Amino acid sequence: MRTLALTLAAGTVMSTPPAATAQPPATAPSPTTKLEPFAQEIPSAAFKFEMVPIPGSADGSIKPFWIARTETRWEAFDVYIYHLDEGEDKSDGPDAVTRPSKPYLPPDRGFGHENFAALSLSFKNAQEFCAWLSAKSGRYYRLPTEAEWEHACRAGATTTYFFGDDAAQLADYAWFSGNANAAPHAVATRKPNAWGLYDMLGNVQEWCVGPDGKPLTKGGSYRDAADAMTCAARVPQKSAWNASDPQIPKSQWWLADGPFVGFRVVCEPTPPASTPQAPAPHAPASPTSQEVK
Repeated sequence: MRTLALTLAAGTVMSTPPAATAQPPATAPSPTTKLEPFAQEIPSAAFKFEMVPIPGSADGSIKPFWIARTETRWEAFDVYIYHLDEGEDKSDGPDAVTRPSKPYLPPDRGFGHENFAALSLSFKNAQEFCAWLSAKSGRYYRLPTEAEWEHACRAGATTTYFFGDDAAQLADYAWFSGNANAAPHAVATRKPNAWGLYDMLGNVQEWCVGPDGKPLTKGGSYRDAADAMTCAARVPQKSAWNASDPQIPKSQWWLADGPFVGFRVVCEPTPPASTPQAPAPHAPASPTSQEVK
């Protein structure tokens, strides 16, 4: 089995989870509910990532939720795709989560691995990672809706960009065609938005669920110009992102021509009634009481 270095990048601030075993709150939060940040550990890896609380919208259409501070990194995704958690407690069942076959070539395309966003992956691959993480953690993870993503990106701003309307400032906050040198960069190396979220604009564009339930991406990527970096910009899924895949049928897991597509996860305080939450091998600490320092 491939041995991977799954260590935290220098400078990343995380907390050690307390020994509490309380489950997430049993009732849906109101728009004014205050959630606390928490750190999500990845099984079989010396790695965890921060989940940031996002307040609900003023009109109540968006309820409070958590979203990852950064795009999903290879340190987390490697455990899922390379089955590095095998041999642990199998209480979530061997068939509970579908995973892609192990890739023959490095999926990072040589751009960078540790502290880099996972990329070239399909909407299904991102969804199944969320299902796997839900089963392992006992929490409910999923992809953000377009409305949630944009709400989190704006961080209360009503301007074109979350930092204002001046595109000349974009290089301070995003990796895009004007400064990225045609390649993605390590996460969290530009300035965050007002709610502490990194790379909401640029680096890799992120999978979301549109109002019609269909996949689309938000945020633009390292190859896009400034006008694709706005909080409102959206790009639906395109067949061209997998055009050169020689497989018949084409891979449902990887994008042969999409090395600019990634994702970040959302966590709900409680799962929807129609989506049962998978049991965790070990009960997690409550996200409402486990604070990232």
